[in-house]
Amino acid sequence: MEKYQKHFLNNFRKKLEEWEAKPEVPHKDVYRFVHSLAGSASTLGLDEIGKLARQLMDTMDEVDDRLLTIPELRTMLFDIIEAYYRLEEGTVSDKKGHQGRQGEEPVILIIDDDTSFLMYMKEELENIGWYVVPIANPEKAVTSYYDVRPDCAIIDIYMNETNGFEVLDFFKQKLKQQFIPTVMVSVDDRKETRMKCYGLGADDFIQKPFDIDEFIVRVKRQIERKKQIEELILIDELTHMYNRKYLAQAYDQVKSIWNRRKEPSSIAVIDIDHFKKVNDQYGHLAGDKVLAEFASFLKKNTRGQDIVVRYGGEEFVVICLSTTGQDAYTFLDRCRQDFSELIFHENDPFSCTFSAGISEITDPSKSMDEWLRLADQALYKAKENGRNRVEIDSKSTGIQHTKIIKVAIVDDDPIIRTVMRDIVSKLPAEQNVEYDIKSFKDGAAFLEAEWHRDSLCLVILDGVMPKMDGLEVLERLRSQEDSYRYKVLMLTSRSSEKDISRSLQLGADDYMTKPFKLLELEARLGQILKRMR
Repeated sequence: MEKYQKHFLNNFRKKLEEWEAKPEVPHKDVYRFVHSLAGSASTLGLDEIGKLARQLMDTMDEVDDRLLTIPELRTMLFDIIEAYYRLEEGTVSDKKGHQGRQGEEPVILIIDDDTSFLMYMKEELENIGWYVVPIANPEKAVTSYYDVRPDCAIIDIYMNETNGFEVLDFFKQKLKQQFIPTVMVSVDDRKETRMKCYGLGADDFIQKPFDIDEFIVRVKRQIERKKQIEELILIDELTHMYNRKYLAQAYDQVKSIWNRRKEPSSIAVIDIDHFKKVNDQYGHLAGDKVLAEFASFLKKNTRGQDIVVRYGGEEFVVICLSTTGQDAYTFLDRCRQDFSELIFHENDPFSCTFSAGISEITDPSKSMDEWLRLADQALYKAKENGRNRVEIDSKSTGIQHTKIIKVAIVDDDPIIRTVMRDIVSKLPAEQNVEYDIKSFKDGAAFLEAEWHRDSLCLVILDGVMPKMDGLEVLERLRSQEDSYRYKVLMLTSRSSEKDISRSLQLGADDYMTKPFKLLELEARLGQILKRMR
């Protein structure tokens, strides 16, 4: 029976590949195919596929002369394709009784050039519900710190070319602005080594090899301590401005003014233009200097009653109390012009600009998030219109400005492509964020495409493909000057430890081993896309 089941499943895959090569497929051909599935699957013991095929067949018209596009075909057959995937990979559906991760799990950054250790730790820590970002290249750890914003960093002391003390020293410079616990690990348990770790600011030292249960308890304690400290602190230490936790208190002031005097206030979301290029060209320390000076600039140019908040990264929020949207526009546009004339001296002199979006708060019974959303829409409009400008929200015109995130699915398997596309399209996104999804049969087709040029792109990349495998695609992406635009999730088989090791060395942002549960894949994609938004 098993031999015939495999033959049946292979024919199913070949039929999908045949259809995907065509622009359209006759509805009557699909009906005959579904009819065949309904008749054969259950006979061969593939009851779930047979049941789904019969249910679909009952909704189809046998004499329909329409031509179906490939997206329409995928949608029609998706439940059957998903059942096929679970059956072929031996996975179990998570749809009942398990909600998956909610995107709030602790994020752990592990830096170690021993890829076997990275793989082991990733599996063990993700089994308890943590999200693990493994970094094999210490140089990449510096940029990953900004990108990932971990809840705890695990750093090995001795690595090729770079030692963990250098990474720890860098992190602790950052910890002056943001508290990130660091745990050092090493086989070297000498007193002088431990003292150097603690002297540089490490929060814990754990000798290798260690008991994983004890390790988890000690790291969990650091994460809980971080959470407690964050709940107490409302000041961003880099810029000395309020952090986003202060927004609730600030909005109370907006409500109070409205209730007493019926005066509107305005809120602006400000973003430093092309800030990523500053970090890449001059270094992250120079980028921090720009942020600190920009915050100082805002403080000097705002009134005493205005509230400046560092919202996150290079984004700031300014609440102009008792100020109309037009007055806020006039004020911020003057600030924009003045800021563009400032010169920063870091190697070569350079200047920066900012874009801003403004919404006028006319109904404080609505939530702060609603006014932030409108200001954010206006900010995207400013960026779409060329940056270095200020826009007022478009609620009066009803125009909605949408941020597009591109997602490339590069896999020679039509089943995987279909499942991936459906999962990404159904992921929850922030309002006015859309995913532009495109599939590629092989790595060469992806690299040749112009579609992903000049934009942020998540690449879901299969490790083994004809013509050009995923590792070669990854290596080419990481050799580009603009490689930061690409986030890469590698898909590998459990037996391909060498491929996983190589993908980590080449700079993959994450990896998953086949077979994987669909909800686990959904959670992983959600985490990466969250970092890109």
